Amino acid sequence: MSTSEALSLVPKAAGKQTMKDFKSDQEVRWCPGCGDYAVLAAVQSFMPELGLARENVVFVSGIGCSSRFPYYMNTYGMHSIHGRAPAIATGLATSRRDLSVWVVTGDGDALSIGGNHLIHALRRNVNLKILLFNNRIYGLTKGQYSPTSETGKITKSTPMGSLEAPFNPVSLAIGAEASFVARTIDSDRKHLQSVLRAAADHPGTALVEIYQNCNIFNDGAFEALKDSTTSQEAVIRLEHGEPIRFGTKGVVRDAATGELAVIEVTEADEDRLLVHDAHAANPTTAFALSRLADPDTLHHTPIGILRDVVRPVYDTDMADQLDLAVTRQGAGDLAGLLAGTDTWTVP
Repeated sequence: MSTSEALSLVPKAAGKQTMKDFKSDQEVRWCPGCGDYAVLAAVQSFMPELGLARENVVFVSGIGCSSRFPYYMNTYGMHSIHGRAPAIATGLATSRRDLSVWVVTGDGDALSIGGNHLIHALRRNVNLKILLFNNRIYGLTKGQYSPTSETGKITKSTPMGSLEAPFNPVSLAIGAEASFVARTIDSDRKHLQSVLRAAADHPGTALVEIYQNCNIFNDGAFEALKDSTTSQEAVIRLEHGEPIRFGTKGVVRDAATGELAVIEVTEADEDRLLVHDAHAANPTTAFALSRLADPDTLHHTPIGILRDVVRPVYDTDMADQLDLAVTRQGAGDLAGLLAGTDTWTVP
């Protein structure tokens, strides 16, 4: 069997499954009212749609409240170390291509100590699905500011307000050349599951940022996007091939500067509205869309798939390269490689 064949095992098809099949026997232990419950339920009910046997699905997490996720999924899983979930999942995905590998992480785990691992997984385009729970706070360690907390945020670790500018996770992912980038909200189950379906179908790395409410240490952080009285004018729902408009507003490109702008739409403006192209090879417009949201008020926040493009997948290219090496040089000698050329025996 060639290396590429060994790394391209066919996942085992599953019989009929339900949400119950993906619930583990572990007691779910998050704070009552935590947004993680909604995400867990959405993922568990979505999993049967993959049609995969549970032994072909793996959830890898790092550290944080969200990282308890593998305990509650009746699949294989690993609660790994702080910030290293993408690195561990990369090794698994490249060596076992019959697996559907999912990373569950938080804004602190992924964007602080784990930032380097995250951006390199994205640029390599490893076949991973990364769910980044963003509650703009450190929940597990009881309320310190995180890399996504807004400037001026008063927390236990910033009693006079944070001095740092926050990361925008989808901007970061697009800048790292991620081939699939999306954002959704924990309480919008229909939208969340539609994004998960698209991420699962995508060849390569898919990053899904999920706005998640921490009702203990940062309650209401995304209320502007959830409250029916404000959401119509705050949430930009992106649909590929459709003009970008929301409420009475729409997104246009400024003719003078080339930048994107939000305007009140009149009949005369209809032809000016920007049509969303999630499959554009150039990431410039996707990045500009990701910058529309104000980090303080969250008005004009795009949700949905910002970018979905096809580019070489690391796993496939690695298997092909290994096959080529065997063809040219023959089977490798692992013992010889480990021993090297300078070896000796100590009596």
